Amino acid sequence: MNFNESTTKTNLARAFAAECQAGARYQFMSKMALQDQQKFLSDTMKTLAKNEMAHAKVVYDYILKYNGGSAKNIAIEAGYPFDEPALETSLKEESLIELSEAENIYPSFARIAKDEGFVDIARSFTEIAQIESTHHQILKYLADLYETKKMYKRDKPTEWKCSNCGHVEIKKEGWKTCPLCSMPQGYIIIDIEKELSNKI
Repeated sequence: MNFNESTTKTNLARAFAAECQAGARYQFMSKMALQDQQKFLSDTMKTLAKNEMAHAKVVYDYILKYNGGSAKNIAIEAGYPFDEPALETSLKEESLIELSEAENIYPSFARIAKDEGFVDIARSFTEIAQIESTHHQILKYLADLYETKKMYKRDKPTEWKCSNCGHVEIKKEGWKTCPLCSMPQGYIIIDIEKELSNKI
């Protein structure tokens, strides 16, 4: 199929817009977390923002590749979220957006790309969907911890590590201030992947 007549071209442009906006929202959330002295949460949001911008670059490059190096004014019509930012609500809302991308939007884009003969693009959409599923799990977990005031409390002894000095303690609750370097609680590293794998 001719790329310029394909639905895949529009879907790539929609994906680019969505990934750029997600990257921006996560950077906003990172700054909010830092203002709240939540350094670990801020760093996590920066990492997610970096992931989203990498996805944007992948789809951007496909547009250029299949359009001879340039594409002028691709018209797209899609809805994008604009909400009042607050960490507690934003974490939950973003987790739902990631879930929709993982289970609906990107799998649909992948099927269309495959049907239109763009197998490489279909594969990338599928891989992005898998990453967005992981983002959903991370954001949902953090939202639950934040909402229940258990960001630094667990039911059983857990390793708490200071991201500034490396001090480690194993207990049910993280310190309010690092006993070694006096950094606030928000500098404690949470091993999200380990905690999520233990929940499954």
